[in-house]
Amino acid sequence: MQAELLSIHVHPVKAFRGQAPREAVVEPWGLAGDRRWALIDHGGKVVTQRQQPRLALAAAELLPGGGVRLSAPGLEPLTVPVPEPVGTVSMEIFRDKVEGVLADDTAHAWCSAHLGADVRLVHMDDPATRRPVDPGYARPGETVTFADGYPLLVTTTASLDALNSLIAQGEHAAEGPLPMNRFRPNLVLTGTEPWAEDGWSRLAVGEVEFRVAKPCGRCVVTTTDQGTATRGREPLHTLGRHRRLGGKLIFGQNLVPLGPGTIGIGDPVRVIA
Repeated sequence: MQAELLSIHVHPVKAFRGQAPREAVVEPWGLAGDRRWALIDHGGKVVTQRQQPRLALAAAELLPGGGVRLSAPGLEPLTVPVPEPVGTVSMEIFRDKVEGVLADDTAHAWCSAHLGADVRLVHMDDPATRRPVDPGYARPGETVTFADGYPLLVTTTASLDALNSLIAQGEHAAEGPLPMNRFRPNLVLTGTEPWAEDGWSRLAVGEVEFRVAKPCGRCVVTTTDQGTATRGREPLHTLGRHRRLGGKLIFGQNLVPLGPGTIGIGDPVRVIA
């Protein structure tokens, strides 16, 4: 069976619900518009579903020009334009120190009202220079947006099916089967063998080539139901038993584009190496 691109996922605001377009432009730092916005707390640290599972209930729609339209239960939708880069704020995402541009006070108030916590909305104005990929897995000049660490994340339906089969045999079978949105990928492939991605180092989606930087270590976000913001035990319990690598629980692969281009649903996927 020919492997192909089943779905594309763009998350304009980190940790918010995203969009599933039929095609997307691939830029050096990821899919166009993906995770160019993020929330920070009063200390400047990026806020994600790790700390605030309610972020799963907020949605962000990417608008022409890079602005976003925010929506969440109980709040009126809000359109946020790209802020003028007249000054930057220092922020911390994991251990990376990054500069971003603050949105206006209305956006901060909207996001704070949704979470019941004081947060600010920040835009990455220049992804070409703001944040390098982890130097332990990067080539010179590679950069990333507010994604966890790499420009794209790819998963496969065959591996999810295999994982769900393991969950069904385990102690928390009632939590399965899990949907793919628990893993918040950018690209979902079909037509592969289960766990085939473990052996990839380079692949092409349509005419765009990517290198596989490293397997993706998973965190508590994967236990968060993206429709209700409630948490369970899976898939971390099962990944811990069957998919542990170097102290990390693995599902999916991190990708870095080797060139720009446009990809679309149904594009063939070729494993180059």
